[in-house]
Amino acid sequence: MRAIVLRQYGGPEELRLEEVPEPVAGPGEVVVGVDAAGIQFVETQIRSGSMQGASPVAPTMLPWTPGREVAGVVESVGAGVDRQLVGRRVAGQTATGGGYAERAVLAVDGLHLLPETLGSAEAVSLLGTGRTAVALVETAGIGEGDIVLVESAAGAVGTLVLQLARAAGAGMLIALAGGEAKLGLAREFGADAAIDYTEPDWPEQVRRVAPDGVTVVLDAVGGPTGLSAFELLAPGGRFVIYGASSGSVTRLDPAAAAERGVTVSSYVGPPTGHRAPAVQLRQTREALVAAAEGRLRPVVGQRFPLAEASAAHAAITSRATVGKTVLLP
Repeated sequence: MRAIVLRQYGGPEELRLEEVPEPVAGPGEVVVGVDAAGIQFVETQIRSGSMQGASPVAPTMLPWTPGREVAGVVESVGAGVDRQLVGRRVAGQTATGGGYAERAVLAVDGLHLLPETLGSAEAVSLLGTGRTAVALVETAGIGEGDIVLVESAAGAVGTLVLQLARAAGAGMLIALAGGEAKLGLAREFGADAAIDYTEPDWPEQVRRVAPDGVTVVLDAVGGPTGLSAFELLAPGGRFVIYGASSGSVTRLDPAAAAERGVTVSSYVGPPTGHRAPAVQLRQTREALVAAAEGRLRPVVGQRFPLAEASAAHAAITSRATVGKTVLLP
């Protein structure tokens, strides 16, 4: 079968289409014919070599086929798996990769059966991002009257968070994004104010719309942006870290946070506690059901053929994408 293979770390051009052996389902596993594979931002970082030893999903050695998020049709099952799954449309995450391919292996205990009302590209766009968005709203405890600052608001997680935070009762949604196209998308998905974080005075723009401060910051960027966002929090606010697209996680002074009564939480790290597998499975299922019922709209901003995985990675790293980027084998 055809698959994308990374043989050495580097730029997007290191992702090459090759013929590889067909996967075989082991006990408790299924082989899925991949209709759509999601691309995660962290996979672009892993490909570059910047995440070696820093991410539990990074490979211990090369060669490696990236891709954890897949949706498609079950073609075969391993020992102990109900054969009635063959022919069913499902979505799920691989253990360590392999999704940028025509076929992939998924564990049956992490499968989500897909209704006809949800396309494969839309479903795959909700696996990692959907559960993250649900988790962020839960972790931050977003509720009635909250003023929420959402970084990377035009991204796959950001557009979902805007919808979920509004449904949870948020009183004001302030979106940070770069460029008018992304700001327009954030407004489309519910932002009351959309501010370009590439403008030097963006913190002052936030203060003008929220003079008493924001109550929640959802930090996807880290670095200087995260630090500036922290300063915009009102006393007693909540700061939730879930990404570091700038290249570095926001490092906050615990004493400064305690002095202002700010609660700092993190949705990164090992799969324990609020990231436990059972919790994440429930959160993913909630996102998929909400989308199937029309209560949540995922944004599949870009679709690339499998052979153009390198172009997809290049688009993501150049900040030229909105919503989710998906490969179609």
